[in-house]
Amino acid sequence: MTNDSLIQTLSTLLPDAQVKMGTQYVEAILPLEKHHEFMLKLKNTPELAFDYMFCLTGADFADYLMVIYHLESTTHNHIMVAKVKTADRVNPVVDSVADIWPTADPNENEAFDLLGIKFNNHPEPRRLFLDDDWGFPLRKDYQDDVHIVSR
Repeated sequence: MTNDSLIQTLSTLLPDAQVKMGTQYVEAILPLEKHHEFMLKLKNTPELAFDYMFCLTGADFADYLMVIYHLESTTHNHIMVAKVKTADRVNPVVDSVADIWPTADPNENEAFDLLGIKFNNHPEPRRLFLDDDWGFPLRKDYQDDVHIVSR
C-alpha cells in the first residue's frame, strides 16, 4: 500500500483522526476518547493489519503530554505512527494497548515511570527504574532537589 492510499484508508476508517504524511511515515493523531477503539481497528482491519507495535514513546510538549506508537504490518509491509494527546497534564491518562499488542506492556510502564502517564487497564502497572518517591524526570517541569541532574 502506498502512503497516499494508506492516508486515504486511514481517513475513511478513522474519520475523527487527523491523518497526514509525516517526515518519514504516515501519522494519525487519534482522539483520546476513541484511542483504544481506533487502535483495535488498525490491527483488525484486513487491509491495514498493523500486527506489530515496535515502539511506544511518551513525550512532553510543555502544554500536553503525548504517547506515540510506531506500528507495522508484517503482512503488508507498511508502517505508520499513531499519536494521542493526554487531556490532563497534571494527571495524564491514556487507555492501555497492551491487550492489543503485548509489546506495549513494558513500554507503557516506562512512560509511566519517566513521564507519569498512567495507562487504564494496564495488566501490571508499576515503575521500572525509579522508587515511588521520585517524580517524573523526563517532564519539562521536573525539579531535581538533589541536583543529580542539571539543565
